[in-house]
Amino acid sequence: MKLGCCYYPEHWPEEWWAEDARRMRAMGLQLVRIGEFAWSRIEPEHGTYDWGWLDRAIETLHAAGLKIILGTPTATPPKWLVDRMPDMVAIDEQGRPRGFGSRRHYCFSHEGYREECRRIVTALATRYGKHPAIAMWQTDNEYGCHDTVLSFSAAAASAFRGWLAARYGTPEALNTAWGNVFWSMEYRSFAEVDPPHLTVTEANPAHWLDYRRFASDQVASFNREQVDIIRAHSPGVDITHNFMGFFTEFDHHDVGRDIDVATWDSYPLGFLEQFWFSPQEKAAYLRQGHPDIAAFHHDLYRGCSGGRWGVMEQQPGPVNWARFNPVPLPGMVALWTLEACAHGAELTSYFRWRQAPFAQEQMHAGLLRPDSTEAEAADEVRAAAAVLGEIGQQVAVKAPAALVFSYEAAWVIGIQPQGQSFRYLELVFEWYSALRARGLDVDIVSPAADLSGYRMVLVPTLPIIPEGFAEKLAALDCPVLLGPRSGSKTASFCIPDGLAPGALQALVPLTVTRVESLRDGVAEPAEGFTVTRWREDVESELEPELADGAGRAVVSYQNGVRYCSVWPDRALLTLLVERMAGEAGVELHDLPEGIRVRRTQTHVFTFNYSAESVFVPHLGAVLPPASWHLAPR
Repeated sequence: MKLGCCYYPEHWPEEWWAEDARRMRAMGLQLVRIGEFAWSRIEPEHGTYDWGWLDRAIETLHAAGLKIILGTPTATPPKWLVDRMPDMVAIDEQGRPRGFGSRRHYCFSHEGYREECRRIVTALATRYGKHPAIAMWQTDNEYGCHDTVLSFSAAAASAFRGWLAARYGTPEALNTAWGNVFWSMEYRSFAEVDPPHLTVTEANPAHWLDYRRFASDQVASFNREQVDIIRAHSPGVDITHNFMGFFTEFDHHDVGRDIDVATWDSYPLGFLEQFWFSPQEKAAYLRQGHPDIAAFHHDLYRGCSGGRWGVMEQQPGPVNWARFNPVPLPGMVALWTLEACAHGAELTSYFRWRQAPFAQEQMHAGLLRPDSTEAEAADEVRAAAAVLGEIGQQVAVKAPAALVFSYEAAWVIGIQPQGQSFRYLELVFEWYSALRARGLDVDIVSPAADLSGYRMVLVPTLPIIPEGFAEKLAALDCPVLLGPRSGSKTASFCIPDGLAPGALQALVPLTVTRVESLRDGVAEPAEGFTVTRWREDVESELEPELADGAGRAVVSYQNGVRYCSVWPDRALLTLLVERMAGEAGVELHDLPEGIRVRRTQTHVFTFNYSAESVFVPHLGAVLPPASWHLAPR
């Protein structure tokens, strides 16, 4: 795995560049990402390019033995461009324009802006496409960051109408699919359809789902345009995009099909702070991050582009954007680096080389402080580089367990949660964490993935069952676990004929007759676990495998397939993982709190995410906090 950093030569005096490059190489870095925010310096006026500084930066880095990841600058359109076409900015859900002065202020659907993007990407790819220093291209930066996937502009509305016409053919077909007879919402033409915002109360959920599908398709097509240009001018050079953590606003599998390497931006401490984790977890993992946050995304993005993936931005110290921003425990930057390696990453790049003393991110740590002295993470990077040199290339192997992840499922649950604590990402993460806590490696895959060869398959929830998915599950010769709300909607967001779980009734013959959501703090006891958040009433001739205290089915089972009709707490998930593993002959481990294991073709990695020293039974040794153990497999 190669190490790198994110560098912005336009931020620093040119006389610093060569020394920066020398120090990068001395630290063990091989890759440098540049250019993704530099449009105003590359093209200070429309049609007037200043290539000189970028030519010299690339040559300076190349001369030091560094390879370059060159970003397209389309995430930051300059002021002159916004002034030329003011309607290119995105419009938020409240109808307000996203103003100039930060970044990501464009609308994916604005054809004028797309043309400008094609022009600047063509200019970049033409100039540098065959330069020997260019090891990889990055398209744009963090699609959708700052809630920018959904735009409600005139351009988006027009594109949406065209998307609907292509999907449905006639307004009558759209009216039928959406159920627009309800509340007199019927349309006479596609021209009458607006985006689903600014309505008096909630808009039609089918309208929302199609708008999310449309918006996701706009992201994918925007990315594809850049990829096609780069491939034409830079043949054979890998292309990536840097995805984000806990982000589901577009289908990353769609974007992943067009790139070579999926990368993501890893900020474990920020994610711990910003998301649903309990106060106890936030306290226990304050300076380490939850032991499954980074691994979850490693496994998710490995499944997004044919198995090739990496970390484009690795947190090296405190960040600037979370509600609270603690310092990583000593050793964590090295641990995060080696954990990426253990999951098969091709690269890990630290954000950033030098902390900026100006503008929005001046409180975000780098490998150097603003005065160019080394920050604490520098020594950890050297230590990680030394370990990587010793162990050589690490190749990921197929995991015993597959966890099915669907971006469309996230949209469905978000549009109609029915209970405010029913969060798709949290549900999937809890299932993933239950597997990892028992020492299992996990592949996170799309519903379209080939599931053959796995020894356990888990589907936390899949409200809309894709065509052929039930048959694919039926053909498996391994335990399968289906979660609540699976099969509960049709592709047009209706309750299916015959009720939930729809097509899955061929696997587990049951009918969900009623659902309820339980407010926070309600926990109804059963034998060995509790029912919280969500419960479904089930009718079936099957005897429940597990029931609640009132005898109602919690888990129903037939021929290796289980349907869980509640939000499973950790005790129930642990029980189900143990049963499935026993049936599949998969070995489990009783890992202490905070300990995680990952296997490659050649090594077994053990990581201690605890803030304390922990005795690890399978090692027969104590691991200090924020440390790791490597052993040949």
